[in-house]
Amino acid sequence: MTGSVTASPRAFPGISSRAWEHPADRAALVALRNLRGFDTVLKAISALLRERQHRLLFLASGVRVDDRQFPQLHAMLTDCVRVLDAPSTPELFVMQDASVNAMTIGMDRPFIVVSTGLLDLLDESEQRFVLGHELGHALSGHAVYRTMLMHLLRLAGSFGWVPIGGWALRAIVAALMEWQRKSELSGDRAGLLCVQDPDVALRVHMKTAGGTRLAEMDSQRFLAQAAEYERTGDLRDGVLKLLNLELQSHPFSVLRAADLDRWVERGEYGRIVGGEYPQRADDAETNPADEFKNAARDYKEGFDASADPLIASLRDFGSTAVNTVGQGVTDVATGVSRKIDQWRRNSSRRHDD
Repeated sequence: MTGSVTASPRAFPGISSRAWEHPADRAALVALRNLRGFDTVLKAISALLRERQHRLLFLASGVRVDDRQFPQLHAMLTDCVRVLDAPSTPELFVMQDASVNAMTIGMDRPFIVVSTGLLDLLDESEQRFVLGHELGHALSGHAVYRTMLMHLLRLAGSFGWVPIGGWALRAIVAALMEWQRKSELSGDRAGLLCVQDPDVALRVHMKTAGGTRLAEMDSQRFLAQAAEYERTGDLRDGVLKLLNLELQSHPFSVLRAADLDRWVERGEYGRIVGGEYPQRADDAETNPADEFKNAARDYKEGFDASADPLIASLRDFGSTAVNTVGQGVTDVATGVSRKIDQWRRNSSRRHDD
């Protein structure tokens, strides 16, 4: 099940990151992007994280990829930039580390770091998937908004003992962790658009779950594990699944593979490859309320179709409660949209004055 990179994958001129963002991820990002200046404030706060120091650290201790150092990686990243029509090519560093890891760091000028353990595990086409995944993070601006999560995690550690405030903060952190897991699903979709071969993406998740022994694995059995995971057990298992995910920044490999497979099966991947995708030029016109509705619809569809015992019990408890929550999400989204419009009008008036 090894393979080389697809020859000249088609490019997507002017593609918006909304094309690959998971509905829950996209709703949060669109709302934040509509708050003009919010990312600027976060970038100023991020100075506390010494991101420039981090880049200098990798510059001094890793290998910066270019046309003479890891030239294949350099060529793959350059082509991913072409495919996703990125405005610039992020710096890429290779770090000696046996663990399988890749990350995108920075807000003003994001850069990508991959471990030698990841390069040892994956073949060339699979490495390309990972580079596309990380480039997707950079283009979506995930690093900007993950900064907020890091600050809140620090606050949770400092003030978690406060009875009411601590629990409220934990709820916010839990919501942000859920968003971060959805952002990883977005990155996987960007990675697939770069390799344009679902089998490559599936192999990456199989290898991160079971290592290089692909001959000992079966792709269909692997995907079937996700369905078994969802329907297995009783109410106790449903609660345990939630506890397993509570502090996870990434979804589990089997579940990530299944989500990407569903994205392909629903035809969304095929429409993009066929040339039907949102344009970056239209990003400013997106409506946060519409995106929140899409996110609520996605969660509701997943809720209605879920075979998880805990969710099935909640569903049986009464669809009225679900509809009430869904209406509440819609009302909140509409309120957020109105607040943003009001904020824009007030800002415009101050500018005119």
